[in-house]
Amino acid sequence: MEVDARHGRHAVLFPLVTPWCAAGELAHDHHHLLRVYRWALKLASDAGVDPDLAGATALVHDLDPIPKDSPERAQGGERSSRLAATPLLAAGYTPAETAAIVETVRTSSWSRGFAPTSALGALLQDADRLDAIGALGIARVFACAQRMSTPERPGRFYDPADPFADSARALDDRRQAADHFAAKLLTLAAGMHLPAARVEAARRHAAMLAYLGALRSELG
Repeated sequence: MEVDARHGRHAVLFPLVTPWCAAGELAHDHHHLLRVYRWALKLASDAGVDPDLAGATALVHDLDPIPKDSPERAQGGERSSRLAATPLLAAGYTPAETAAIVETVRTSSWSRGFAPTSALGALLQDADRLDAIGALGIARVFACAQRMSTPERPGRFYDPADPFADSARALDDRRQAADHFAAKLLTLAAGMHLPAARVEAARRHAAMLAYLGALRSELG
């Protein structure tokens, strides 16, 4: 999967942004960028957004992928937006186009809880959050968990005493990977902005529920 050949500036932009992808970080590699990019193009018509700008926004949305367990995690959108102008201008985007994309990236972070300030912002939030759920989302949960696990602070797939927080224990998705579903992922489908994103999110939400049901069955 590569960028759409119909959008020449994307072909220039993509190789400018891939060096920013953290080496060995499966959840935020260049394939993540391309999956978000693909959905940004699909959603452009729904959002009434130029697909050229939609795709470019997706390609620069994660230039500073801060680790999930970092205290600075919520600054990811802000920090990525500061880096976005240079590759966008180099790829031929005008100052006005660049400013619109930079502002969209700045306000896109789930951790900051910003509402989108434009149709482009709604599109980016939907495209990025779709990649966090469903089968791909499940894979990314455990890739992130492995990335955060250290000898000093080992992570686990689930809390062996209470895997699904049935006792209403506090969720800790930095230590227990399965907690991330209740802490974040199962909330995302309800917040999608665009009709096509809501349809796809419902399908992916169901896939996560099916996975959690299978996990519960296997853990007995």
